[in-house]
This record gives sequence, C-alpha cells and structure tokens, in this order.
Amino acid sequence: MVEIVKCYKESCPSLKFIGKRYTDKDRGADGGFGNKWGEWFSKSWFDEIEELGVAPENNDSYFGLMRRKGEFEYWIGMFFSENTSVPEGFQSVIVPAGDVGVCWIYGSEDNGEIYGLEPHNMCVAKIKESGWELQQDPWFFERYNCPRYTTRDEKGNVILDYGLYIIKTAVK
Repeated sequence: MVEIVKCYKESCPSLKFIGKRYTDKDRGADGGFGNKWGEWFSKSWFDEIEELGVAPENNDSYFGLMRRKGEFEYWIGMFFSENTSVPEGFQSVIVPAGDVGVCWIYGSEDNGEIYGLEPHNMCVAKIKESGWELQQDPWFFERYNCPRYTTRDEKGNVILDYGLYIIKTAVK
C-alpha cells in the first residue's frame, strides 16, 4: 500500500532542465510515460547529458518534470546551470528559483501504485497539511533518486521523491 513517509521543504535556484518534452499524445498504452523512459535508457540519453556537468540539485537522480499550464507537459531529463548549452536533439526549459515541498512516496514500483493521480493528491494534501501553499500552475516532479528508488527494501518497495513548487513566502 502506497504511503507518504516523509515531507519537507527544499529551496532550488533557477535551473535549466535539459531533456525531452512529451505531452499526453506521447503516453503509452498503459497511460504513462514508461515507454519514453525505456527509450531514454536504450538510447543512453542520460549518459549523453550527464557529460554536460549536472547541477548538484539533481541529487544523483533522473527526473520526470511536469506542469499543466494549458497542455500537460512531461519532461524527462536532468537539471543544469542556466548557462549550459543544450545538445542537438534535446530541449530545455528554465525552471525559476523557488521552494519545493518534497514527499517521499513509499510503495511498489511493480504494481504502479507510486505513480499517478492518487500519490500526487496524497502529496498535495501532505504539503498543505504542513502549512505550505502550492504555486499557481506549479512545476512538479518525480525524482528517481539513487539509492532510494533504485534499491528495494525487504518488502520489495522503493521510495519515489515527488516535489511540487510552493509559494516562497509560505512558512513552516
């Protein structure tokens, strides 16, 4: 059963996200973007962009960066300093400086319970319960951290970091 095991705030500087942008039309038959993640690994795209010198805010992680401002956007990639050149075949977006409410979602990756609307809504509720307010049309992300996400515990579960940008003046 999926649960939130930790919720905290972190501050991020303005960063350039380099990767590839997808929309709802790019979803796989299961409704997710697992097919695109498979493509990233099979084509070694992470290896290619890691050579650019990733920002420390990546925390040994790959990201699914999202927002819904009109059309839903799902980006796969990593964060870099704003002056990093974008290699051919990749795209970029500047994510402004801000505070992020981060939840650790604990559960099974195999059955998909750590993904989707239910854990998203659980994180939103936990962030609000912590006294923070979401930005209007916020950026949010899945952070696939090594080793939290890559090493299963004795129950076969992992932790997926899930962050949502909050209003900087929010306190707690």
